[in-house]
Amino acid sequence: MTLVVSEEVREAVAERRPVVALESTIIAHGLPRPRNLRVAEELEALVRRQGAVPATIAVLDGRAHIGLDKERLERIATEDGIRKLGHRDLPLAVASGASGATTVSATALLAALAGIRVFATGGLGGVHREWTVTQDESADLGLLARTRITVVCAGVKSILDVPATLQRLETLGVAVAGYGTDRFPGFYLSDSGHPVDWRIDTPERVAEVMRAQDLLDGPDAALIVANPVPEEDQLDPALHARVLADALRACDAEGVSGQAVTPFLLDHLMRHTDGASLEANLAAVRGNVRLAAEIAAAWTEVT
Repeated sequence: MTLVVSEEVREAVAERRPVVALESTIIAHGLPRPRNLRVAEELEALVRRQGAVPATIAVLDGRAHIGLDKERLERIATEDGIRKLGHRDLPLAVASGASGATTVSATALLAALAGIRVFATGGLGGVHREWTVTQDESADLGLLARTRITVVCAGVKSILDVPATLQRLETLGVAVAGYGTDRFPGFYLSDSGHPVDWRIDTPERVAEVMRAQDLLDGPDAALIVANPVPEEDQLDPALHARVLADALRACDAEGVSGQAVTPFLLDHLMRHTDGASLEANLAAVRGNVRLAAEIAAAWTEVT
């Protein structure tokens, strides 16, 4: 696959300057218009303020772009018919000339192919509730098990089966560390209720772990840096529990299944928390982007 790498990103990678990959699904599918474009520009500006280069990733007209100019960013935010692309969809999108926003799995893969080591997102996909019945598991997990990239995230979406997801990551050999915490974040919540085995407290230590990954030359698995949303910005835990329980009951009553479950639950949370879940999501993403830029800068100092 031929990558279209922006001149700014290409030069930064070649000169070993800090670069942060950003997904585009949040722009095309995660936020209402026109706020989505404002947030996309805000996140890129946050990366720049930390001294790093943003590399928002998307597929446009069958070409995988690493780093978007203003016109292409606007296309992802405003154009109708933008598809949602996981890594399995990339060959189909390229061959058919389609345009799509990249999910965690597609963004991680394309970033790694472009030589970018640090990626910031909101929350990972994971193992879905009632997995023993549905066998529904995000493609993010398998891709991260074979891609050497550091992903800064706020844990996994709280609508998922969090302990099963942590167990699956362990089985796949994907390292998980809490950033400044011994607890695994819950996306909208600072604490999912589950511990992590490892804690890292500085960007420099994250970079040291990344260097150790390379020195050990083990499997090309990701490093997950689980960065909790600040407690003052999290969704009220009692409200979260109540609305999520209602959402799960509604999902069951309406017979929603498969890929429709996640958007149904997320939409229910947003509507029944009066948008508070969306604000918590954005607070988490902002924190992850800032931390990712700091980690990218620390990484350039040890390589």
